Amino acid sequence: MQYKYSAKNKQGEDASGVIDAENETGAADQLMERELFITSLQEVSPQRDIGAMIAEFFQKVTKKDLAIFLRQLSILISAAVPLVQALKILSDQVENPVLRKALAEIVTDVEGGMKLSMSLEKYEHLFSSYFINMVRSGETSGRLEEILNYLADQEEKDYELQSKVIGALVYPGFIMAVMMLGGVFMLLFVLPKMLAMFTELGSTAAIPPITKFLIFLTVVARSYWWVVILALVGLVMLVRHYMNTEYGRLFLDKFKLKVPVLGQLFQYLYLIRFARSFNTILVGGITIPQGLRIVRSVIGNSVYEKLIDDTIKEVEEGHPMSEVFAKNTYIPTMVTQMLAVGEQTGRLDDVLNKITAFYSREINGLIEVALKLVEPMIMVILGIAVGFLVAGIILPMFDLASSVQ
Repeated sequence: MQYKYSAKNKQGEDASGVIDAENETGAADQLMERELFITSLQEVSPQRDIGAMIAEFFQKVTKKDLAIFLRQLSILISAAVPLVQALKILSDQVENPVLRKALAEIVTDVEGGMKLSMSLEKYEHLFSSYFINMVRSGETSGRLEEILNYLADQEEKDYELQSKVIGALVYPGFIMAVMMLGGVFMLLFVLPKMLAMFTELGSTAAIPPITKFLIFLTVVARSYWWVVILALVGLVMLVRHYMNTEYGRLFLDKFKLKVPVLGQLFQYLYLIRFARSFNTILVGGITIPQGLRIVRSVIGNSVYEKLIDDTIKEVEEGHPMSEVFAKNTYIPTMVTQMLAVGEQTGRLDDVLNKITAFYSREINGLIEVALKLVEPMIMVILGIAVGFLVAGIILPMFDLASSVQ
């Protein structure tokens, strides 16, 4: 439930805003914790615009949106602009409606005396726990400006890396989409007319198996398309349900790491994400066990999440982090050795920076190799599909010609 409040702080200044709480007592307790003296407190009935709800459903906050927001916020803070004023400026400038709405509410919270990290916790669907914890560490250590700069750098690098990978997949994805659309068009409009001729001129017994299969596909596509759609939707829902389970997610994550070429690409992506995030955390003054818990939430792969869980236990018992990493087959030997050196010399942050730089360069080379492999693979698949269609049409023609002679 939401409660609108008016209050005064210790300096006697007016403060107002909206707060989330289970009941009125809970709202009053939260305001007292912020050292605010309540003058009025009333429940707010949530009224949402239908258009805004539809826009919010379809609009998401992308990495690009977050990267731009963080960079602008870090610039404003470094220019000695007060936090509330900086957030107000950005809430008016942000183009994404979901992020703009969230920032407007965050401004209200911060104006009312709430810490930025506490306000961000209300929007965990927009800001990761890693992001929120880093902001909290900046507030605690008095290094918020520095932490925001690090976060802005990281988001920009993540967005740049993501753009490279997506850009590499655009061409093969486009070719595959065109192939599928072409196949559907052939099944629905071209093949029925050509195959009807064979069934009229010759007996079905004389029709080759390939042609019979094409006839079967055209009948299914034209007469039972709704069954195909329902079956595909059911299959997608079943697969998604399985992938949301612990075993399903583990299976998919392991499969990603074992695919030729792409598996190595995914491995490097996860290593970069780990090294870059963990380095930022260490710079923020967070301890290694606590930092590993935060990093776990941003890795995005259950194989590495389990590795981090095991590492946390070992580190808390006094063992080096590199020892646990050395036992995992998905961690390159070079990474283990570099981490061991970083732990021994007390320069773990520098080592993590070098790991990030090295694998960022490696990813560029892997993307080029993947593109060179994908293009001929697409041509082979396209050739097989075309050959199958041609064989299904030409073979009956030879049979009919020989029967006529």
